[in-house]
Amino acid sequence: MSIHKQTYKDKLKKRNLVAYSSPDSLISEQYRTIRTNIKFSSVSKKRNIIMITSPTSAEGKSTTAANLAVSMAQNKEKVLLIDANLRNPAIHSIFKVPNKSGLTNILSGLSTLENTIFRTGMGELDVLTSGPIPFNPGEIIGLPAMQEFLIQCEENYDIILIDSPSILEVTDTKILADYCHGIILVFNSGKTEIKKALATKRILQFVEDKIIGVVLNENPETRLTNLLKKIL
Repeated sequence: MSIHKQTYKDKLKKRNLVAYSSPDSLISEQYRTIRTNIKFSSVSKKRNIIMITSPTSAEGKSTTAANLAVSMAQNKEKVLLIDANLRNPAIHSIFKVPNKSGLTNILSGLSTLENTIFRTGMGELDVLTSGPIPFNPGEIIGLPAMQEFLIQCEENYDIILIDSPSILEVTDTKILADYCHGIILVFNSGKTEIKKALATKRILQFVEDKIIGVVLNENPETRLTNLLKKIL
């Protein structure tokens, strides 16, 4: 009896990577639009380290980060996607790769970037998973090693996308925001409450000039569309 062995890319088609599995779809086109908007936002400012976050969990930020990374790699850019959510990481699940070694191993000096990244084969897209979840994620993110690591990444990649924890739930994201050149907020029109969207805006006031824009998941509601005009 013959057994069909799935390839890595076959497995990806079953995940949330629409930008890879259905490049001609409307959703993929929307990711390309976001990619273009980021490119134009970088004309006058340095925008090559971009953090993607949301007010709370389960609003689609990890899926957005993954698809945006694929879309950028399809545009011939050398991209590194980092899972900096050291509490509830998701990037390894989306890309179907192990998470035994990742960002935490690098920050603790146990591994190097070259030995830890996963090369997806989708253009020049590399993925760095979170690695083992530490007992002190906030302290790990706040180490000088994190900023030094990102500086190292800049030397090797055109753009670095960081999937961060939800900003209203932990302090890690505020630290990451200080390291980044740009921030993308992900709201879920069926879940994000206006008060939480505004709270997110208030928290990010100290880096307000870094906010590139907002990605709305699901079907936008009028109240959230109007809210975006107030936020941006």
